[in-house]
Amino acid sequence: MINIIKLPEQQTTVSKIEIPNFSSSEALKNISQQLTTKYLLLIDSSRNIKMGQWTIERMVQAAQNSQAAMIYSDYLEEKEGQTIQHPLIDYQEGSLRDDFEFGPLLLISTKSFKDAVAKMNEDFKYAAWYHVRLLMSEKGFFIRLPEFLYTAKKTDERSSGQKQFDYVNPRNKEVQIEMEQACSLHLKRIKALVNPPFKEIDFNSERFDTEATVIIPVRNRVKTIEDAVLSVLSQETTYNFNLIVIDNHSSDGTSEILQNLAKTDKRIIHHQPKRTDLGIGGCWNEGIFHEKCGKFAIQLDSDDLYINNQVIDTIIKTFYKEKCAMLIGSYEMVNFELSSLPPGLISHKEWTPHNGPNNALRINGLGAPRAFYSPLIRKIRFPNVSYGEDYAVALAISRSYKIGRIFHPLYLCRRWNENTDAKLSIEKINAHNLYKDRLRTIELYARKKQGE
Repeated sequence: MINIIKLPEQQTTVSKIEIPNFSSSEALKNISQQLTTKYLLLIDSSRNIKMGQWTIERMVQAAQNSQAAMIYSDYLEEKEGQTIQHPLIDYQEGSLRDDFEFGPLLLISTKSFKDAVAKMNEDFKYAAWYHVRLLMSEKGFFIRLPEFLYTAKKTDERSSGQKQFDYVNPRNKEVQIEMEQACSLHLKRIKALVNPPFKEIDFNSERFDTEATVIIPVRNRVKTIEDAVLSVLSQETTYNFNLIVIDNHSSDGTSEILQNLAKTDKRIIHHQPKRTDLGIGGCWNEGIFHEKCGKFAIQLDSDDLYINNQVIDTIIKTFYKEKCAMLIGSYEMVNFELSSLPPGLISHKEWTPHNGPNNALRINGLGAPRAFYSPLIRKIRFPNVSYGEDYAVALAISRSYKIGRIFHPLYLCRRWNENTDAKLSIEKINAHNLYKDRLRTIELYARKKQGE
């Protein structure tokens, strides 16, 4: 149940409207017709909100001073008698995720809301609020108050790793289709929509002695690195391929395992960077600029392993068939013992050839494993970070070049306690989301300029 509280400018009275949902066009139009006050307060009543000292007054004050379209704030979260801080992040132009967290209490300018609803011609069942939020952001701005203004009950007990793939759940397909439509309409309105045809790739522009190179960045993965390496060496092809393992100064025995493996197979290149300031992206740059990197650079994480001995060949054949600059596959989620974990197959079927590059700005990931035409990825390069580095280059490539897709599983992705995203703190989740929003903001500027 969502509560809409109409706030007069001088808060002597507060009236309340209870509605069953806030996601349909019909519901938002009905609400818009009933609003006569300057502000409305949107409250998720399922969270048992407890107002802090002068909560509403503080938000109204900020709205009046700034003339913002929406005000939201950090809050306290209550679970099993304990109260912890739940900070949020600032909204920016690239905050296009439909699951951007504003918290369960929002103060909204009635004028901004009514103007946006009046422009809504689509009959959405699920994406109406997301659509209206984007419309509001085009004419106004949203302000986060870094103040813990209220307390809310914690309702979603899942870890970050469990929540991560909600948007690829087949049960949410109808919702995701509407969300994509709303996002694409927004991109079109702000002149940031990209459309085929894309630039063509000439795979003969440079000569390579090796057709394909698998690149594995690794640091302290003594339990899994040998499995990953052996899954690469098991691949069957009619052309040359090799493996470059970027050993980022491991200290747990990983280096020794790689040294021994390299002695048994000349296809293994065990490379230890001179630099000590490299993240995963920086390690990728070491690999793609290595003199023995092949025409196509293929990703594999040090926790994971290819699903069979035909993965490299499948990827290379798809490059030539699709004539794409980058290729993204699919994978199966498994535990450390390689038993299946929900949601199972991660295929990102929401990607479509005509609109995938636009929908990429709405979601937080594009899938894996990733592979690149080496001359192009050398021009773009990876940001030297350990989160979002792959998303950054995928956005840049999809702006101008075709990205090919393989929708059947190519590798097994291990989800275990030592994964970096298995169970993240709210601070780390916020840092990740803020960074990807920044990447999207930069990409929006580039796409707008390209469309001029």
